[in-house]
Amino acid sequence: MRNDLKPGDFVPDNSVPEAPAAAPATSSTAGAARRAGASTAAEQPEHPRRRWVVLGIVALAQLTVVLDGTIVNIALPDAQIDLGMSDADRSWVITLYALAFGALLLLGGRVADYWGRKRSFIVGMAGFALASGIGGLASSSEMLLVARGAQGVFAALLAPAALALLSVTFPSGPSRGKAFAVYGTIAGGGAAIGLVLGGVLTDYLSWHWCLLVNVPIAIVAVAFAIPILKESKAEGDTRYDIPGALLVTLGLASVVYGFSRASNGWGNLDTIGFLVLGVALLVAFVVVESRVANPLLPLRVVANRVRGGAYLTSILVGAALLGGLLYLTLYFQIVLKFSPLHSGIASLPMTASIIVTATLISRVLTRVGPRILMTAGPVVAAGGLFWLSHITVQGNYLTEVLPGQILLGVGLALVFVPLQNVALSGIEERDSGVASAAVTATQQIGGSIGTAVFTALYTAAAAAYLSVNQSKNPLPSFVDGYSTVFIAAAITVLAAAPIAYLLVNIKRDAFAASQR
Repeated sequence: MRNDLKPGDFVPDNSVPEAPAAAPATSSTAGAARRAGASTAAEQPEHPRRRWVVLGIVALAQLTVVLDGTIVNIALPDAQIDLGMSDADRSWVITLYALAFGALLLLGGRVADYWGRKRSFIVGMAGFALASGIGGLASSSEMLLVARGAQGVFAALLAPAALALLSVTFPSGPSRGKAFAVYGTIAGGGAAIGLVLGGVLTDYLSWHWCLLVNVPIAIVAVAFAIPILKESKAEGDTRYDIPGALLVTLGLASVVYGFSRASNGWGNLDTIGFLVLGVALLVAFVVVESRVANPLLPLRVVANRVRGGAYLTSILVGAALLGGLLYLTLYFQIVLKFSPLHSGIASLPMTASIIVTATLISRVLTRVGPRILMTAGPVVAAGGLFWLSHITVQGNYLTEVLPGQILLGVGLALVFVPLQNVALSGIEERDSGVASAAVTATQQIGGSIGTAVFTALYTAAAAAYLSVNQSKNPLPSFVDGYSTVFIAAAITVLAAAPIAYLLVNIKRDAFAASQR
């Protein structure tokens, strides 16, 4: 045990017995350790151009997974009419995807580690395409709901495999920072891209293509993945932690479902019951993980102060992002009467600000360090959401919406670019799959919970407005509910700032050294 460390020093978890022994801290030996330690993989592609092809393949997969969380949002009104769905079924089209995705991500990460990251990537991508095809051809609400759940299942296998492949392909150096900047940009902007693409497809083709579009993307990704990607997987004890997998899956599902029931009242028995059950199951999961020999989620992955802070930040930002975008889309279409396409185009400024800011940040990340960026990001994003809370029924897009979108995009980029690096810094290759899964799981679970909570707040605010004003025009009550949601989202994301400042306190020099 080292006694010469000071508070705030970043120490990779190389001292844990289950992990392979650490190599000396040089770029050449670090790469050798990764290849010789925990993986039985063939060498990763050494030619620089081939590595960037790998990045392209992973980026396609990440874009598919992220945009599918929002691309269906714009198509939902048309799908509801076409399939005769109830309002409850309509909401479950969104919830089922996020629920299956978030709840199964940790298991998907371990499957990727043990079964093989390339193999998991290909199976996940192919399965996701198959489920998308079924959903795109759905002729009933039940068929669409089953397809959305299946999409979430395969996304839970695909996403951690993709991020683990990226981490292994770019183990260190400046190229790693650039690669994760691209990945972070897609993670932050993919949701908004989904809104734009959903608008185009719904207006010019039909809502079915919001799901069918995944099929050709998957075909391209798999066609390149088979010859380009190199297999890698963990050695040693590869037994699955079945009790842990059941506890975390059921626990997360129960929590998300409990929050989704809160729209009917926070004091309802089913709301309280599912939330209490979910928390109890998650506590049991932590106890089990601390005692089993080969845990689904090694506590060393999240117990590290820096990575723990990154995961908490990810939960809060994910909640604000997905919840905020949903209600901004509703404002565009219901209040401002934008078409699906116009609604998507109206979301472009946020996407553009994410891309531009992420490009700039990737150039200065090692010089500035992640702490300042991840502290400032939530503050800027909260400012954007507070601005959006001042929307009106008359709605002036240029003054009431556009500035808020730009601020939100800048703030998200400030968080997402360093977040991916911080969450995987110091991780042994054996744990890269499960650590990757934890990053995406926090965003999805945060988004699921945030959307459910914001829906309950919106319902209460809109009902209170109508009870006080007794107006026959529902639009003012809608706007009051949307404003309440934006304020709640702003408070949520703002809470991430002190967490990042206190916990993600990697010293700049130490972080820069970890990237070389």
